[in-house]
Amino acid sequence: MGNATDKGYLVVLGCGDVGRRVVETLKYADIRFTVVDSNVHNFENADYNYVVGNATEEEILIQAGIPDASTVIISLNEDTDVMFATLITRGLNPKSTIIARANSYKSIDKIYKAGADYVAALPIVAGQMLAKMTSRCLLDVECKKMDEDIMLYEGIDIEKHTVTDDKELANKTVVSIDLRNKVGCTIIGIERDGKIITDILPSTVILKGDVVAVVGGKEEIKMFKDKYVKVK
Repeated sequence: MGNATDKGYLVVLGCGDVGRRVVETLKYADIRFTVVDSNVHNFENADYNYVVGNATEEEILIQAGIPDASTVIISLNEDTDVMFATLITRGLNPKSTIIARANSYKSIDKIYKAGADYVAALPIVAGQMLAKMTSRCLLDVECKKMDEDIMLYEGIDIEKHTVTDDKELANKTVVSIDLRNKVGCTIIGIERDGKIITDILPSTVILKGDVVAVVGGKEEIKMFKDKYVKVK
């Protein structure tokens, strides 16, 4: 298949063991995405958008739609490639949320410095983390198997919160709420009327009744809860 051009979708760089797990989760959640991998055999019988090419080449990333992607998941096998792909991605799209896999603990800080928002180490843990961060279950209020707070690797949490009449969130745009600067968290998804929204733009308006998924470090999530989640 060709590359996607719609704004607000996700791009997955790498379709190895971790990448395939992420792809399966995205397909289940019915989220638009494009995958980049240099091995054409990884796309046999693929029923989603993909680009065959090196994920560390700017032209390939542009073809995959990186400049318009809301979220980029980097699951390449070599940390040097992860760092380079992160650096290029951040340059092409300063506003995107970049979630990257680190194959070695020693590379975590370097990948963060290259521009990643969240980094998970080790393939298995990274696959679990990336799958959870994009899973429909995170936003499904009927899902009883998931805790309200989902503990992820390296102290990263996801807080699921139903928006009420509070003046802090309801009927405000993402840019005016400015969670990242106020408490260090990022809204990565919204469940509204049974539909999952991953196209989180600065102009996106948060409505009463929305279920928002917010990701951040342990302390940042605590700040979010203290400020926005009212205890009954």
